[in-house]
Amino acid sequence: MKLTYRTEEGARLGSLLWEFGPGWRMISSAMLGGGIGAREWVLNAQVVAGYARMDPADHLAALGPARGDGVGMMTAASVDRYVRAADGGAEAYATVGLRVPTWAAAPEGHTDPELAPIRVGTINIVVVLPVVMTDAALVNTVMTVTEAKSQAMIETGFPGTGTASDAVCVAVPATGPQEVFGGPRSEWGARVARAVHTAVRRGAEAWRPGHLK
Repeated sequence: MKLTYRTEEGARLGSLLWEFGPGWRMISSAMLGGGIGAREWVLNAQVVAGYARMDPADHLAALGPARGDGVGMMTAASVDRYVRAADGGAEAYATVGLRVPTWAAAPEGHTDPELAPIRVGTINIVVVLPVVMTDAALVNTVMTVTEAKSQAMIETGFPGTGTASDAVCVAVPATGPQEVFGGPRSEWGARVARAVHTAVRRGAEAWRPGHLK
């Protein structure tokens, strides 16, 4: 993973790039490269708080490597404050922005304070595993990532389960013996949960009131 900077709209913005190359499969909720499939890189790009472009996928594609298909995520959080945690071979990287934490299940018509027009700080999580997973296990792993993130939020006293624009990506090798479970009590799911919980909790604890990025 490498950290680089660029200037857009008068702001110095960071990007985190993982270049895996061929031989990897990923599951992601990201705007660019979301879903399940072969991917070669992951980009977590910081954007300005008032991001208003209508072509975010194209924007991310232009920021990423020219070769291969990849996953692209955006955040208004400062990506140079990323947190890495590992557990038994599972690695988790989190960029944590908590300007507007939100509860997943809110009443119909509920509007979070300050959610618009600015782009809120986002929790983006990248998980890297050394084991192959079935599609079902990948979906289960995303559930585990989300549960661990929410646990960290609640334990650190933030009033929400995440933010309205969180994204996740899980990267695994494409070939080899397959793991069929990814839940928090499976071997690898448990490791993912602990790594994600640690990364998000550290990021949340480092967050300070008044942060805009």
